[in-house]
Amino acid sequence: MTYTINRMISDAGIDEVDARTRKALADHGFGVLTEIDVKATMKKKLDVEMPAYRILGACNPGMAHQAIGIEPRVGAMLPCNVILREVEDSVEVSAIDPVASMQAIENAELTAVAGEVRDLLAKAVEAI
Repeated sequence: MTYTINRMISDAGIDEVDARTRKALADHGFGVLTEIDVKATMKKKLDVEMPAYRILGACNPGMAHQAIGIEPRVGAMLPCNVILREVEDSVEVSAIDPVASMQAIENAELTAVAGEVRDLLAKAVEAI
């Protein structure tokens, strides 16, 4: 089983893909709670250069509330991370597959919610 939902975008740079990603996520009920600029962090902490790489922590509040109600410790696995990274002449967008990440928790009800979240994330990634 793959653990991410992926899409390569070759018609835009990382800043445009970032904006398109945030809009697509919002259009599918997700907000971005956290953002990590990995490139800037690696430069600052290790003085190394790397291609642009961003991690967006996306959350669908209704689905998160439902999941926490089913399994209170699931918050340790939230939010759903979406990465944007420069690769050659493209930007790759990869969103976590919540079903894959929730396999550690044996709870059929939670797995069903994770499936709904996966479907929403897949639609968002396709809409970018």
